Amino acid sequence: MLDAADVLLSIHSDEIPSSLKNKILIGVFQPLYQKDLMNSWAGQQLTSFSLDMLPRTTRAQSMDVLSSQANIAGYKAVLLSADMFSRYFPMFITAAGSIPPAKLLILGAGVAGLQAIATAKRLGAIVEVFDTRPQVKEEVMSLGGKFVEVEGAADASTAGGYAVEQSEEFQQKQKAKIAESVAKADIVITTAQIPGKKAPILITISMIESMKKGSIIIDIAAATGGNTELTKTMKLFASWSNDCRQFRITSIDAL
Repeated sequence: MLDAADVLLSIHSDEIPSSLKNKILIGVFQPLYQKDLMNSWAGQQLTSFSLDMLPRTTRAQSMDVLSSQANIAGYKAVLLSADMFSRYFPMFITAAGSIPPAKLLILGAGVAGLQAIATAKRLGAIVEVFDTRPQVKEEVMSLGGKFVEVEGAADASTAGGYAVEQSEEFQQKQKAKIAESVAKADIVITTAQIPGKKAPILITISMIESMKKGSIIIDIAAATGGNTELTKTMKLFASWSNDCRQFRITSIDAL
């Protein structure tokens, strides 16, 4: 059946058989991140149109698969965490006492991050947000999130919603600031990616060890390596335990 087709539509590159030749492929292949695979396809006379390479402009908005899927991923990440979390998201006052609201930390205020903020606030959580772009502060605050600022970030205003590589000095400041927020958070949702490169590591093992028992990390950047040192690229859950602490790192392949 595949041999008879001239054009193949797919979502991911791992769905393409290695035996195919002389075909046109349309999908989301992350060619800048998978250079070796692209060279291999070229050797097989495969012509690929990767939709994630379309310019993220108003003119191409109807074909912007990155924004549409990131929007869904941010929404779904919050719903997944709400389902996995052992308590409620909103503050509840009962006859037996009051239950404090869940504390969420969202790393990255792009399309996925902003949708996650809006969804978490609608569910009644307290939301802190970190992003290297100071210009997104107003958007974060308008959705009810608290913006965590770190001075000295490189300008990411022209990166099309992605993160950019930062200086070593800024990374150290960033880690210290994130470590404070991670230790207080019940749920962390990470979304930072850099075009054509591995996702930046924002959460180290030591940060994870400082989290409260039952805390949850959902890593939307898992498809390009993930934002934590323990993330594994998979569509289910990666579990890790130490000293009777239980943490679940959920990787979402957004595209």
